[in-house]
Amino acid sequence: MIEIKHLRKVFDDDTVPLKDVNITINDGDIISVIGPSGTGKSTLLRCINMLTEPTSGSIIVDGQDITRRGCDLNAVRRKMGMVFQSFNLFGHLTIIENIMNPQVTLLGRSRQEAYDKAMYLLKQVGLASKVFNYPDELSGGQQQRAAIARTLAMDPDIILFDEPTSALDPSMIGEVQSVIKMLAKTGRTMMIVTHEMDFARKISSRILFMYDGVIYEEGTPKQVFEHPQKEMTKRFIQRLSSLTYHIKSMDFDLEAMNDELTTYGEKLLIEAERLSKLALAVEEICINNIATRDEEPDILVKVEYSEKLDILTLLICYKGERFELTDSQSRLFLGLLAESTTESRQDDLVDDPMGYDHAISIRFRWVEE
Repeated sequence: MIEIKHLRKVFDDDTVPLKDVNITINDGDIISVIGPSGTGKSTLLRCINMLTEPTSGSIIVDGQDITRRGCDLNAVRRKMGMVFQSFNLFGHLTIIENIMNPQVTLLGRSRQEAYDKAMYLLKQVGLASKVFNYPDELSGGQQQRAAIARTLAMDPDIILFDEPTSALDPSMIGEVQSVIKMLAKTGRTMMIVTHEMDFARKISSRILFMYDGVIYEEGTPKQVFEHPQKEMTKRFIQRLSSLTYHIKSMDFDLEAMNDELTTYGEKLLIEAERLSKLALAVEEICINNIATRDEEPDILVKVEYSEKLDILTLLICYKGERFELTDSQSRLFLGLLAESTTESRQDDLVDDPMGYDHAISIRFRWVEE
């Protein structure tokens, strides 16, 4: 068990990522730490294994305060493994050597014992054919799986994951998440800093929402994601499931919107194909048509995703003359509307509080082949 009491961290530049953190981590807990960037999530993990020294407060691991002078940190760290977002493999060593060497030097195992353990774990994470490769010969997802195997080789009771998929291409995220899901069934205590909300919801027994250097709200995934109690948690969860844009001119930055849509899709595991269709619809409807009719267009674009229904919805509200979707000159867009997985609807708005005259709603469903 880990008890964290009044943990505070102040860096030399007077940045205060942790103000007053109090939390108990029980044996077997699988905790995901979520929240906006810069709210102290990674700093908290680094303090727990003392890679970053807290300014004040205490961290008690199995009854021992590891922040006190004289504590045998190496002994404590043998109980904790940490998986970093940047893999931290030694480039001059083969994969098998990366996993063997810490066992030999820190745990005193023979090379044969370390080799046997490494081979077993590499088979577990699907890398048995890569044992003699060097890290730069592996994909990012494979390197991260090797890093997880290296951590497991030390037989930790607790594993800390610091955004383990943030440095990966979208196509590689799933393979690393599968390994972590496998570990979740072993009974180990795990703490995961992540921006992958769907993953956090499915794997965790508890969710910690960090904001402004404190544990702002905590609870089960159902409590935090579906019934958040505090205002900033509600805003954060709402932003996870929706994006809003206001188009006021022809100069609207479509590229920036597309970048945000890509990040949004990665977090919620939405297929790139659906997001591309949605982006095409925004460009054709809003930029190529509605915005061209008015020197000062006023268009509200809202993107929402329902995980439960697996439906991606585009809502466009606008002022001025009504635009008929079938008037589009884009064959690509008209073909998109004709697809069986696309549903569109147009409405005239009456007494809209924002003053919009018309609305277009397009729903993009996904049907596996």
